[in-house]
Formats: sequence, structure tokens, C-alpha cells
Amino acid sequence: MTRFLVAMCSVVVMLVISIACQQKPTGAQKELPKESYVRPPEQSFSSSDYVFKLSQMESFYDVPGEFGHVLEGQKYGFEALSFIITETHPNGGPPLHTHESEEAHVLIEGKASYVIGDKRFAAEGPYIAKVPAGVPHTFINAGDKVFRLVAVFPSKLPTYKELGQNPLVKR
Repeated sequence: MTRFLVAMCSVVVMLVISIACQQKPTGAQKELPKESYVRPPEQSFSSSDYVFKLSQMESFYDVPGEFGHVLEGQKYGFEALSFIITETHPNGGPPLHTHESEEAHVLIEGKASYVIGDKRFAAEGPYIAKVPAGVPHTFINAGDKVFRLVAVFPSKLPTYKELGQNPLVKR
């Protein structure tokens, strides 16, 4: 059963990556928003659907420079998966935060700097980064181009607890 779940997660991750890489950047604009926000889906969906567009997901923006879409698994008919797809601008990233479940970041192209617990490091795509459950973490886009990162959660209802500002962001 475990091998089946791992194989299933791998297929889902590759599909999400494929979809994310085909989307046009949503935040491509001259000036980024000055305040963070969260918005409901623009279009309706059914949990019995097999395909979900970004416009059917909750969207958000984190200062500075991270646009994103959240697919909370339980709302979309998933038993044990949730996703976040980001469009992260150079020197952009989320606040320092934790989740109750582990998380995987998938980046096909780009460079990110991370804080995961007491570790600081950089990684250049393509890669998958492991974020243990309950560990404070964040990242920034350390490159000079916008990148799309896919976060995968083995939970139909991921948690999010913000801990403070992103310590990697140049102020």
C-alpha cells in the first residue's frame, strides 16, 4: 500500500508540475502589490471534477513578491493531498511558517535560498526539497527571474501557522 501511495503521489506531482509550467504568470506586472491578500476562487468547481484550473483555487499574495494558488484537498475531492502553486518573484517568498504535516517543494527551474529549522542553504532547480512537519521554514527566489514552485502536502487539510517575517528577504 505504501508503494502504491508513493507512486500515486509521484504521478500527481508530475501532473501538477506540468500544469504549473504551462500557465502564464499571473502576477506579471510592473509594480507588485504593497499588501498581502487572500482571495476566494474566481470560478466554481465540483469535487467530482478531475481537472482544476488556477481560477478555481483560492489565490493569495505575500509581500514581497509571492503570488500563489491553494488547492485544499478536502474541498476538491482528494483524500490525502493538497497543493500550493506559487509564482515567486526575485527576492520574494513566504513569511516564516510551519505546517502540521510534512511538505515537499518541487522546482523545475530557478534558484531558491531556504531556512528549514536551523539550516540555511540554496538549491537550484530541478529539485525536490523536503520540509519536515512542524519545522519553521521559508524560502526566497534567489535568482533574477520569476519561478513557479509547487508545494505538495500529504493531507487533505493542510495547516499554516505564520511565525514572522521572512529572514531571507533583503529589506
